[in-house]
Parts: sequence; structure tokens; C-alpha cells
Amino acid sequence: MAESSGAGLPPGWIDPELATLTKDRFFDPAWMYERKFDGERCIAYRSAGGEVALMTRNRQRVNSTYPELAAALDAQQAADYVVDGEVVAFDGAATSFSRLQQRLGVRTPPESLIKSVPVVYYLFDVLRADGRDVRGEPLRDRKQILRALLSFDSPLRFTVHRSEDGRAYWEEACASGWEGLVVKRADSPYRSGRSRDWLKFKRENNQEFVIGGYTDPQGSREAFGALLIGYYDPDGRLAYAGKVGTGFDHAALAALLTSMRGLEQPRPAFETGRLPRAGVHWVRPELVAQIGFSEWTTAGELRHPRYLGLRRDKDARSVTRERPV
Repeated sequence: MAESSGAGLPPGWIDPELATLTKDRFFDPAWMYERKFDGERCIAYRSAGGEVALMTRNRQRVNSTYPELAAALDAQQAADYVVDGEVVAFDGAATSFSRLQQRLGVRTPPESLIKSVPVVYYLFDVLRADGRDVRGEPLRDRKQILRALLSFDSPLRFTVHRSEDGRAYWEEACASGWEGLVVKRADSPYRSGRSRDWLKFKRENNQEFVIGGYTDPQGSREAFGALLIGYYDPDGRLAYAGKVGTGFDHAALAALLTSMRGLEQPRPAFETGRLPRAGVHWVRPELVAQIGFSEWTTAGELRHPRYLGLRRDKDARSVTRERPV
């Protein structure tokens, strides 16, 4: 149960537990099946007598970005807790990372934005409750502790789960267009870092990639043509994963171009892969984008990729290729 320290971190910072992608599909009552949300992972800290600190997984405080969530957590009777969850925005009945983009990184959103793009904080685990470290308790017990700890009024919601009918829940996820399910071993403790106790059943392929460049626009296209993306291989080299030229609206094109122009450099950061050479602008590998795609090609590039949004909660150096186990 590793913990980290750093400037601006709340006391007792705990690295979150992360799920592992799997290609297996199993349905076992010894596991708990939860909806996989397409949002921003956040852990909320509150020490006795202190204010809430809402933190992203890369240790950024986002109280002012989500003031309605901070206020709801501050209003809780529980005075000393650490809870884990996902901040999401909805587009109809589905969570939409693209819609959440309008709130990400906005330090002091105007009331009009808060009303037009409301967010919800789905809580699915508890690490400390009433001053007691509960990470060693089985997940099934932690879920009960969490349910009793807080009042789940909007915009705070309790993440429900299934155990006995996991197959039906997976079928519902596919029919409803959800990103997938997170499947967790019911008797497991909370372990910081990537774990096989938490698994991802994804309905479609998508993951984070590092932006390493962009191409000039063609025809009537504005701003830029395509993003050049990659990931860090096991040797720490930035590997090229292809071009992404779809999924952008006018606002995304303009905002991305502004960000990338400030990061331009003369040579590519990519160290492996067949790179384009004409009409290319290379950038420092600092921006992380969420990309959906159909599959990987044998050449190690993405087939039918599309841009979903920027990930401001992920460090570029942590981006690796997700390989199902």
C-alpha cells in the first residue's frame, strides 16, 4: 500500500488502485461488476476539522474546477475520510468524456458553465472512514462502509454493482453503449497501483496516447490535419502509434493547435516507428489524448482512430500500450 508525498498534497496521500485490461469475459459471483465510467478519476480527502481536497490521480487539486462537488463533500457529516471515484458528465444517458472536456482545466468555471455542463461524482470505494484505515478490509465490506459513510444526494452518487448476474450486466453495458465494466474481486483489499484484482472489460478499444506532433491541414480543414500519437514502450522510448484525423470539432481544433504551437521543437520525440516526414510539426511530448480505435495493426499502429479528448489527469510518461491479459 504505497503512499507518496509532494508539495500541495493532502496529508497521507495514497496512490489509487488501477484496473488491468483483460480480453477474458467471465461471470463469477466472487467478483463485483461495476459500470466503467468515461470521466476523470478523483480521490477526495478530508481530515478531521479540515476542508475537502479533491485530487486527480496525478496529484492535482481540482476543488475550484468542480466547486459543486467540493461543496457537496464539505457538507457531509463524516469528518475524516478518503473516498475514491470518477467525475463524469452525461450526454443523454451515457457518460461523455468529450462533454466533460468543457470542464477539465477550468479553474473557476462560471455559473453558466456549471449549469450547462453539470458533473456527477460516482464513488466506488473508501480508503479511510471516520479516521480508520479500511484498505485492508474486503471490497464487499468497504462498499457497505462507503454506503453508510456519506449521503448520496446529487451530485454525489454511489456506484452500484452486480455479482450474481454479471453476464446480464455486461449485455446491458453493450446494449446501452457504455464504455464497459470494471470487474473487482469481492474479497480483495485496496492495493495502490496496477492490480489484477481490478479488471477492465471494455466494449471498444480506447486508451491514452501521447501527442508528439501534428500535420498541416489539407483542403478545407482548419488548424491542423492530424495528431501524431504514441506511447512509451518498456524501454522508455516513445513509440509511434499513427495519425488521428477524426473526432475534432472546431473548438477542439483551435484549442489543440494553440497548445501544440507552444510545445513545438525541431526534432521528433518518437524513437520507434515509421514517421511521416512532409508537412509535420513536432512537439514536446507533454499532452495526453484519449483515443478510440478499432484495433492495432501488425505494424503497431492504430486502425480507425478517433480523438475523444485531452487527459489532463494523466502524466505523459505514464502512458504505455494497454495489452489485455
